[in-house]
Amino acid sequence: MQLFLDTTDTAELKALAAGGLVDGVTTNPTLIAKSGRPMLEVIAEICAIVEGPVSAEVAAVQTEAMLAEGRRLAAVASNVVVKVPLTSEGLAAVQVFAQEGIATNVTLCFSAVQALMAAKAGATYISPFIGRLDDYGSDGVSLIHDIRTIYDNYGFDTEILSASIRTVEHVKAVAIAGSDCATLPPAVFKALFKHPLTEKGLEQFMSDWAKTGQSIL
Repeated sequence: MQLFLDTTDTAELKALAAGGLVDGVTTNPTLIAKSGRPMLEVIAEICAIVEGPVSAEVAAVQTEAMLAEGRRLAAVASNVVVKVPLTSEGLAAVQVFAQEGIATNVTLCFSAVQALMAAKAGATYISPFIGRLDDYGSDGVSLIHDIRTIYDNYGFDTEILSASIRTVEHVKAVAIAGSDCATLPPAVFKALFKHPLTEKGLEQFMSDWAKTGQSIL
């Protein structure tokens, strides 16, 4: 499963991407607003740090305006993926982008039939928001299972990009469910490396090694 970072903090992104385990980046209007910087500048900087797909979201809600904004975003770098909302207007734009060879990420997906419609429109990625579904008493991970089954049934190429990830357990669950990708807050990404038994074991190894008085070098 590919792991993306959901961030516009380019300093933190650069540090985390240096490990070679960051496959892409997602952004949204909220993250852009928090950055306090011009959107196109931020997206260009992110695209220079990460070779993989970088989702940049349109602000428009009407098809023609989405197309204009999406084309401008796609011109920033070859790895930009234009992010559009899962509405009838958004999916109309997705169909045009697909014809133009512009990759898309359809966001704010909360049902399997929405994901079906996005795939039929030619979306490159679908972003189901599992954490938000959990907040409303639904089972977000079960949605990933349902979408995976539908896409496999009909051979859709659209990739499932699990979003609104809140915990390490979410990451494990969507990986088991067959999600192609997951986008994570940096804090969750960092937590994937950790386990208390790993830390305890390493501490014991280091203590025992020190007692030997040896040096490998």
